[in-house]
Amino acid sequence: MKSFKALLIINPISGTHTKDSIEPLVKKRLSMLGWDIEVRYTTCHGDATRLAGEAVSRGFNAVLAAGGDGTINETAMALRDTPVPLGILPCGSGNGLARHLGIPIDIPEALEVITQEHITAADYGMVNSQPFFCTFGVGFDAAVSETFARQKRRGKLSYIRSAINEYVKYHPEVYSIMANGVEITRKAFLVAVCNASQYGNNAYIAPEASITDGLLDITIVQSGSPLLTAKMGLDMMTGYINSNTLITTLRVSNATISRTADGPAHIDGEPVHMDNVMEIECHRQSLRVFTPEHHERFRPLITPVNSLLADLRHSINHLFGL
Repeated sequence: MKSFKALLIINPISGTHTKDSIEPLVKKRLSMLGWDIEVRYTTCHGDATRLAGEAVSRGFNAVLAAGGDGTINETAMALRDTPVPLGILPCGSGNGLARHLGIPIDIPEALEVITQEHITAADYGMVNSQPFFCTFGVGFDAAVSETFARQKRRGKLSYIRSAINEYVKYHPEVYSIMANGVEITRKAFLVAVCNASQYGNNAYIAPEASITDGLLDITIVQSGSPLLTAKMGLDMMTGYINSNTLITTLRVSNATISRTADGPAHIDGEPVHMDNVMEIECHRQSLRVFTPEHHERFRPLITPVNSLLADLRHSINHLFGL
């Protein structure tokens, strides 16, 4: 039996459920494979990056992160451009990167993905020297992220409440995007730069995005009537957003996004303040991630429905302690 040393980083306050069972579950399952697991808990912003960086310098073979997209971002920040792979145990409110990669949101099932030891070399994006692994955005989604971060309670309902509160008062901005030798100027509801296909919770902002193609998908949502905007929201949940008349899409290796002033943005769902000029670039296949050996390609409506059913099954199992 081989010796394999891994660090498990747990964010105890991510999502809405307790993390008490994760440490014993991971230790029991992976010790059967000869893995030596060291466990650390985060206590503040930046902890996951520091802990993962220490694991790299100490020669660990893998780092596992139990948390939401913010925790995954922090962990991956230290693992990018290194040979140390990332294992994702999704425990957040949205779990966008895990969902895109086909990693189950059920922790025991996600752990089984890690035991397969199948590793994908994934891309990541950079905006003004800050890495993102799922999505970066400005506009409405950034405003929602800022409001959601101030909420005392997490979860899908809290996020929906934040989105509704922002929608009634949000004013679109004018953005200029220079990409592929062409400049596009739009009054936009939001601009999303996507390494992965969704924000989380099966909200597909860039259904055709690939995390291994060396490109980023930019989705520009133009301002429209409340009815058209509502239809866009429905199309995002069913995977048909690219056919919506409010949508302009670009696929780029790098781009420049400009707006009239600095302001809110989000990186993997976490609110940040960003300059008015944002330089975007893709770093190809520079993050190693444990992924399922087989992952079905995205199909509009079918993939979202299957994901919804999987979420429902997970919620029922959790409710009844199954």
